[in-house]
Amino acid sequence: MEINKILSADVLDIIFEGRNKEYGAYQLRKTYNKRLMTALIVTASIILLSFGGYVLSNLLNKEDVKKEMVVQDVQLEEIKQEEKKEEPPPPPPPKPPEPPKVEMAKFTPPKIVKDEEVKEDEKPPEVEKLEDTKIGTVNQEGIKDEGIVAPPVEDAGKGVVEAPKKVEEDWDKTFTKVEIESEYPGGSGAWQRYLNKTLRYPQDAIDNEVQGTVVIQFIVDKEGTVSDVEAISGPEELRAEAVRVIKKSGKWTPAVQNGRQVKSYKKQPIVFRLETEG
Repeated sequence: MEINKILSADVLDIIFEGRNKEYGAYQLRKTYNKRLMTALIVTASIILLSFGGYVLSNLLNKEDVKKEMVVQDVQLEEIKQEEKKEEPPPPPPPKPPEPPKVEMAKFTPPKIVKDEEVKEDEKPPEVEKLEDTKIGTVNQEGIKDEGIVAPPVEDAGKGVVEAPKKVEEDWDKTFTKVEIESEYPGGSGAWQRYLNKTLRYPQDAIDNEVQGTVVIQFIVDKEGTVSDVEAISGPEELRAEAVRVIKKSGKWTPAVQNGRQVKSYKKQPIVFRLETEG
């Protein structure tokens, strides 16, 4: 290569001076930058197209999804107590057989009178007859005295039946069954309005199309304060939101048992439902 052309010549031309430029190595090095730029542009285009398609798809899906919150109030099942049939009283025990009558001789206090003035029924019994005969107030025929103890004429004892003692109810315990359940102040209509205002459908659940019913159990005390709030069933993605709504609901109307406000358990289901417009 001439000296005046070296300063303006390409490096490849200087390296391959006097060599076979038709060889593949020269062509590969000569077109390297062009091929590298083409590869970068194609790769960037593919990435941009993929990302744009993903974003567009999410936007279209979100426009088609409509949130609907359905709330159902749980009523604890009332346990119907079977009416106890009054059983007829047991028949009275049979009367015991009357004890045998013991022969008795009337005791006559001694009195000195003439023989002709003594009445027949007032004559004292003979001494031989008194050996196996009891002394009484009247003359009575019967079996000989053989050590039989006669029952008393009248039973002075009185049977006393005590009424069953009434068991006092523990009004401080937490009731599981009550006559009137605790409820949100204002009834189901007010509860629905509160949910529509407060409940937020979790974005993760929307993206993964998770829906279902979450049952929340909590305690409402005598003053209506809510405590011990926990989700006992339902999709995991929806439980935290349902618990948050119950904790934020304020005071409830307490349950009533036998005319008294009592502390009781409450179960409240919240239904999360996604409807796709189509």
